[in-house]
Amino acid sequence: MEWILIAYLVVINILAIYATVHDKRSAIKHKWRVPESTLLILAAMSGCVVMYITMRIIHHKTKKLKFMLGIPVIFVLEVLAVFCVKVLIS
Repeated sequence: MEWILIAYLVVINILAIYATVHDKRSAIKHKWRVPESTLLILAAMSGCVVMYITMRIIHHKTKKLKFMLGIPVIFVLEVLAVFCVKVLIS
């Protein structure tokens, strides 16, 4: 069962990195962009940490409060949710 969770996290994080880098490249080339809602959904699906790091490294969306504040908030909410589930299971 653990390997399913690990595989899920690996896939979501790879997708989050790909979507972020693709959106940056598309912005530079003035081409079709990845919708912000898609990026935020990937972050909410547990891709928030690598997406935030990727955005900082490639300097993408770093001036958008929705991302620079929203993604850390998503992370905190995910940590709280995991903690609550663990407490309820115990």
